[in-house]
Amino acid sequence: MKKLEDKEDFELKAEYDFSKGIRGRFYRPHKISMSLRLDDDIILYFKKLATEKKIGYQTLINQSLREYLKEHGSATM
Repeated sequence: MKKLEDKEDFELKAEYDFSKGIRGRFYRPHKISMSLRLDDDIILYFKKLATEKKIGYQTLINQSLREYLKEHGSATM
């Protein structure tokens, strides 16, 4: 019964220091692995742009698609 008593006596502090915390440390986005066929020129464009921005080309394609959905509306987002 000691464990139950410890839980009942627990109180939150008025303030916590998160100055050394890392934002999003345990966040894992949900990704789906799939095959997608794109034209060569599209892939080359995104790979070149991704190299310039120093990010992955698949990440860049994902960002571009998300931006398109925001601009043109989406029923699911």
